[in-house]
Amino acid sequence: SFLHTFIERITFFLLPQIQTFNVEAPCQTVEDLTNGVVMAQVLQKINLKKILKGILDYNHEILGQQINDFTLPDVNLIGEHADAAELGRMLQLILGCAVNCEQKQEYIQTIMMMEESVQHVVMTAIQELMSKESPVSVGNDAYVDLDRQLKKTTDELNEALATKEEIAQRCHELDMQVAALQEEKSSLLAENQILMERLNQSDSIEDPNSPAGRRHLQLQTQLEQLQEETFRLEAAKDDYRIRCEELEKEIAELRQQTEELTALAEEAQSLKDEIDVLRHSSDKVAKLESQVESYKKKLEDLGDLRRQVKLLEEKNTMYMQNTVSLEEELRKANAARGQLETYKRQAVELQNRLSEESKKADKLDYECKRLKEKVDSLQKEKDRLRTERDSLKETIEELRCVQAQEGQLTTSGLMSLGSQEPSDSLAAEIVTPEIKEKLIRLQHENKILKLNQEGSDNEKIALLQSLLDDANLRKNELETENRLVNQRLLEVQSQVEELQKSLQDQGSKAEDSVLLKKKLEEHLEKLHEANNELQKKRAIIEDLEPRCNNSCEFTDTCTISFHCQVFCMQVKVFCCNICRRCKTNKMSILNGNYSVLLVFLGYGDQKNTYNT
Repeated sequence: SFLHTFIERITFFLLPQIQTFNVEAPCQTVEDLTNGVVMAQVLQKINLKKILKGILDYNHEILGQQINDFTLPDVNLIGEHADAAELGRMLQLILGCAVNCEQKQEYIQTIMMMEESVQHVVMTAIQELMSKESPVSVGNDAYVDLDRQLKKTTDELNEALATKEEIAQRCHELDMQVAALQEEKSSLLAENQILMERLNQSDSIEDPNSPAGRRHLQLQTQLEQLQEETFRLEAAKDDYRIRCEELEKEIAELRQQTEELTALAEEAQSLKDEIDVLRHSSDKVAKLESQVESYKKKLEDLGDLRRQVKLLEEKNTMYMQNTVSLEEELRKANAARGQLETYKRQAVELQNRLSEESKKADKLDYECKRLKEKVDSLQKEKDRLRTERDSLKETIEELRCVQAQEGQLTTSGLMSLGSQEPSDSLAAEIVTPEIKEKLIRLQHENKILKLNQEGSDNEKIALLQSLLDDANLRKNELETENRLVNQRLLEVQSQVEELQKSLQDQGSKAEDSVLLKKKLEEHLEKLHEANNELQKKRAIIEDLEPRCNNSCEFTDTCTISFHCQVFCMQVKVFCCNICRRCKTNKMSILNGNYSVLLVFLGYGDQKNTYNT
């Protein structure tokens, strides 16, 4: 990445800075610095970890600066793999210590004498490190202002250095331009010399009309222009040189101000250390005073603690008695758990019965639909045959009328020959052999249709009679189940009355008993409403006609029976919840089993209603 490349560049450009310390160990390449000997000699330390720790301690304790958001170098990578990036971070920290120590002026002068590219990279590394530094809070605005002024002076110094570099670059460019102009001037002089020689050999240059004279005037004009340009450039060069000298003076003044500010910063650091010592002493005094006060309060509270110990012993005795009573209630709860298991088994049996009855109802519904479709098809066939029969009857009646008219014509008196011949021909035309044959066939088909109609009616009557017998049998079974449900309701009512008696015996929790009685009365009202609804459904079953829709009535009756059984289970679980209220939290297992039962039966939405 760009950051990694930049750090490696810092490493190679900061290597000459390390060489300025004149250490004994060689420091010509990056590999020479990986063992930490050169850096240890620079900072008079032993190994890389101590060097890093010494740098951080120096910044914090001496310079009063704390490095934030700066990735510290990994000394293991430096020692094992000669990592250039980590080594660059280490050299950057050392450079920060060098430019902030007491001999910083000497190091800064050394940096200023290096190449411009090296100076640029060193200044970039210093600025990056200074941007990550933050002053340690000392609680005094004067120190903050001093640090701010120091940073401002450093920024001005950096700007002056940048301006100096620009002016030096400009001077260098002007020198190059002057050299180029001088070369051009010398070339022009040489050319002028050649032209003069040619002029002496040929025409006189004093004659302006001659070609040599015109060329001479042109060259003189060009020479004057070049001289003016040279003078102008030399004047600009002198101005830039004066400006550079002024900037050097400003840089010297800024360095002097920086030294003064550094002295003030050192003085502020010493004052800050004294303030820290005094603050630490005041904190110790405050802590000791608070400890004395706490000891006094503890002595005063000792008597209260003894009285509290006695009260706690009495409460412990009372809790032991309560524990014994709760163990007895737990045994009762275990007995109630067995009853709940029986209820769960009954619920499973009821669910199985419900599924079987649902399957039977679906089967009867399918058979009923199939028979209805068959009856509809037979009814359509019957209507078609009835229509055909009526048409045949009409045809027969017409033929009978024709035969009657023919008989009347044969028994009438003699008529004229002209009138007799047309009547005989009309009778012959009406009663033809084809009509007689068709009439006979129609009579035969009519007989066959009558026989088929009588057979289909007998089959439908027998089928409907069998369906009626099955429906009556199913009705009797449902009435038997309803009687069993009524018996279960009576059992639940007796259990509720027993719970009411047990609640009346417990007078210690009067308010809870009143609330439970109200809820019990509400559930009894719901029980009576369910019983009334059951009676209404029973009356509806008796009033409905036992035809093909007996399967639908059977499904409704099964649903009512199942709802009544589920309601009985809910009333029983509510009674168990009453026992749980009276016996603290010992029936939580029963309540959980009740929740599982409701989810299994498909009444999960009613769970919260009956648990409140």
